[in-house]
Amino acid sequence: MINWIASLFQTQKTVNAPDMKKFLIVGLGNMGAEYVNTRHNIGFKVLDYFAKKENISFQTAKLGEVVEFKIKGRTLLLLKPNTYMNLSGKAVKYWMEKEHIEKENILIITDDLNLSFGTIRIKTKGSDGGHNGLKSIQSLLNTTEYPRFRFGISDQFKKGQQVNYVLGEWDEEEKLKLPERLEKSSEIIQSFALAGINNTMNEFNGK
Repeated sequence: MINWIASLFQTQKTVNAPDMKKFLIVGLGNMGAEYVNTRHNIGFKVLDYFAKKENISFQTAKLGEVVEFKIKGRTLLLLKPNTYMNLSGKAVKYWMEKEHIEKENILIITDDLNLSFGTIRIKTKGSDGGHNGLKSIQSLLNTTEYPRFRFGISDQFKKGQQVNYVLGEWDEEEKLKLPERLEKSSEIIQSFALAGINNTMNEFNGK
């Protein structure tokens, strides 16, 4: 009887244990046709590119659109929160807990005004940098220590025009350069899952 109870608890522990071969890849953005091609939605754009390249399709689920992708023994859960940017943390926390994914195995893809267009900056931790999506994630996870992939959108806007700029669409020059940057971003996602965060930072930061 005692052995049976011990076995039950052991089974429960195993079921709830983090799966270190499972990764949550989150692209930040806003749902809605009016936001599709805006700078603030680069997280969505990266994941859409990755999904199209791998011939997988997002499905509407709780707090977002999700799709699962398997590669070399790893499982990647791609997530586009439908909570709007300011509540992104709600979706991230829900899917982390549902899938038993540790914060070391999440990658948040977001735009960054402090980096020139297309510049890549991957970090294991950091401040929210004034980004509302990262603020929400930091608040709900109660930590600044989680991997993030910042995609530079530059700061070429006049004083007082920041909101219009980030919610504005890419200019013609940026549109021409985006495909190559999206391909590089797709490589980063796979590298994160297969090679780890440190190797990915070494290979792609500044590229």
